[in-house]
Amino acid sequence: MNEDLAALNVRIDRTNELLQRMLAEVAKTPSTHAIFVDAGYLYAAAGRLVAGTEDRRAFDLDAEGLIDALIDRARTIFADSRLLRVYWYDGARRRIHTAEQQTIAELPDVKVRLGNLNANNQQKGVDSLIRSDLESLARHRAISDAALLGGDEDLVSAVEAAQGYGARVHLWGIEAPEGRNQAEPLLWEVDSQRTLDLDFFKPYVSRRTGQAYEPTADRPTREDVRFVGAQIAAKWLVARGRDTLVELLPGHPYLPGSVDQDLLVEAEGLLQYSLRGQADLRRSLRDGFWDHLQAQY
Repeated sequence: MNEDLAALNVRIDRTNELLQRMLAEVAKTPSTHAIFVDAGYLYAAAGRLVAGTEDRRAFDLDAEGLIDALIDRARTIFADSRLLRVYWYDGARRRIHTAEQQTIAELPDVKVRLGNLNANNQQKGVDSLIRSDLESLARHRAISDAALLGGDEDLVSAVEAAQGYGARVHLWGIEAPEGRNQAEPLLWEVDSQRTLDLDFFKPYVSRRTGQAYEPTADRPTREDVRFVGAQIAAKWLVARGRDTLVELLPGHPYLPGSVDQDLLVEAEGLLQYSLRGQADLRRSLRDGFWDHLQAQY
């Protein structure tokens, strides 16, 4: 009897030791978040807020700049967490990427997921894609927090599925000029709510009234744009001070939304060429900026 009791105590001690090791490993594992964007909601709500219309054909959306701004906002909210990626959900005929969707898909840390578009240009299957991804990532402990930019009541089941596996879901909305643009059952279900206002979206949404800059020459090369990025970094170091810019280094390769927008506007002025929707040139601009900044430290 004593030998059996001693053996049992040994097994209990081993089990406790194993649990302690597991808890220690969990404690060392960094939190991870992902951003889920329902593009249908985004275009409709942001278009209405900034351009006064939900018709995508009537305005331009700087998706790259906006995605960077969303990443930057998430970084401030989930300060001790790392980004897994941004999931961008949209509709397309026969699920074939449009040119704009292809450009977005080529952005770093972005995954485009496509539902279908019916004859009335209504998205079909997007909500089920969001639910599938949210549930799978939460089940496999790939994320601890999900920032969901959307408003459809059909997303409630996606939220419940992720929460059932221990993930926290944070609903991000877009300011509505009148009333509310998110379903109340969705608001009730999530762990937290935030609203992004007009000032947040203004830099990234503009009515189609022509280019901000008419090109006076051929499209600049990537090296030309990269050089302009370095020029602006050198100018800012003098004007804004080293201490201000060195604070940007831990965020590499991302710039805060306001800084990125200033960089874009100044570059367009120097180049006399619009970089809106030109993902490759905008990446070159940032590369040049970072190259010069990092060379100084």
